[in-house]
Parts: sequence; structure tokens; C-alpha cells
Amino acid sequence: MRARGWAIRQLDAPEPSGLRPFARKPLDGIGRTLTSLAVMRHEDIWDLEAAQEYDTPGKGMFAPEVLGPAVDRLEELAGDGPAREFAIGTGRVAIALAERGLPVAGIELSRPMIDQLRTRADETTVPVMVGDMATARAPGAYTLVYLVYNGISALLTQSEQVACFRNAARHLTGGGRFVIELWVPELRKLPPGQQATVFTSEPGYIGLDTYDVLQQHVVSHHFRFGAGRQARLFRSPHRYIWPAELDLMGQLAGFQLEARHVDWSGTEFTAESRSHVSVYRLQDAS
Repeated sequence: MRARGWAIRQLDAPEPSGLRPFARKPLDGIGRTLTSLAVMRHEDIWDLEAAQEYDTPGKGMFAPEVLGPAVDRLEELAGDGPAREFAIGTGRVAIALAERGLPVAGIELSRPMIDQLRTRADETTVPVMVGDMATARAPGAYTLVYLVYNGISALLTQSEQVACFRNAARHLTGGGRFVIELWVPELRKLPPGQQATVFTSEPGYIGLDTYDVLQQHVVSHHFRFGAGRQARLFRSPHRYIWPAELDLMGQLAGFQLEARHVDWSGTEFTAESRSHVSVYRLQDAS
């Protein structure tokens, strides 16, 4: 899973091994920063440090009121299972599903994220294939494939995102479901000439997005700070997707939209909604 950035790095710390220098460049040119981050390797972003700081037991995306409804809904959609999670990350959702007795396995490109998962669940409990969620083909057939917390936006081209839908279809039985949790682009907040929006501001934390509307690219910047002068920063690049565009991707892969709500609890999706949980059903070959 790829949330819009959870790990953080000290701004004046030495570069981690393999991390390109541009990952800490000041925003002296939004377009240049977006372009540089867009070509940054996946493993450079989701490295050992990010994996170790990703889990926040009991709070944030691990809070019972956040995780519980997601697990409830996915368990319902999976039926008897089994289920396959794309971009499984450190196993936030998969481990919770496995604890309820649902057979669940994952695909994940970042080895450090898998290593972090292994501190809480072994290979027998939650098997994981190392690979790209747009192309990796795992054995078996599943009643449910799911991709949560904005994970599909980590694929930075439209063609990769379409390929992800097609890969989900390859893993599903007829009538199986592909579930995507995603945010809605907030471009209405961008007045002419402005390229950034603040999506969260609270004590000790500021989150802002910088946009390249031509490429549908956005870089999420997460700043955490205390009383001193130093701040910590994590950045992650994404390609945002409009709900209607997402539906067309599904149709190209043989899916039909079955349901769309704001959240896992079934809140109605409206024109003002900032996120959605979309359930796609694979059409039978006949």
C-alpha cells in the first residue's frame, strides 16, 4: 500500500544509501521537482527507514476507527476468499484479515516493507510475492483483489494504472471484485498561477501537494516539526486519477463499477467528496 507519505526524513541528515540528491531539493521550481521525483526509483522512496517508520500501531491509519471498517468491508466482499492485496506494504490490512481467518496474500515491490511485515506475520500466515502490482502474476485465483490508501496513484503513468486493472482481472475468478481506495484530486483549490495546496495543517505537521496538471502528477510533501528549527520531510510522487477515468480503466479490463462510497462505512459519495472506495466487479467471460 502506498499512502500519501507516512515516513519522514531529517532535512539536514546525510542521504540514505541510493537516495538521489534531488529528493531534498528546495521548491525553487515546482515543475523540476515534480519531474525529478517522478523518475525516482520505488525502492529509493520506500526504503528501510520508510518501512520502519510506516507502522503506527493504534493511531493514524492503524487506529481502530480507520482500520476496522476497512477490514469489515473487505471481509464481506471476499466471501470465502481467498484475497490478494496489491502493494501490501507492511501488512496493515492483510494481517488484520488473516487474523479473522480469511486466506490473504500480497504483492509488494519494496523488500524493506516486506521485511517489516515479517516482524508481525510469517510467510505461511501472509504469503507475499516480490513484484510490481501492474505486472506480477501470482499463482491461484481469488474472489477479491484490493488496493488501499491511494496505492494505485503510486503508478505514475496512465498505461501502468490500466495495466494494474488488467493484472487484477488476471487474478480474479469470474464475478470477483477489485476494490480501490483513492483520493479525489482537489484541483478546485488551485487558483490561476498557483501550483500547491495544503491538505493538512495541525500542530507539528503540515502536508501539502504540488501539482503538474499537464501530466496529472502530484507530489505529496509531509513536514513534521517540534519547537526547534529543524523539520523532517518525506515526499512521494503520484499520478492522480479522476473517478470517471478510473471507471474507464476498469471497463478496459472487463470490470463494471458495482459501488462507490466516500469511505468503508458506506457514506454516500457526492460532488464534494474528497475520497472514495470503489468496488469493481469482473464480468463473466460469457
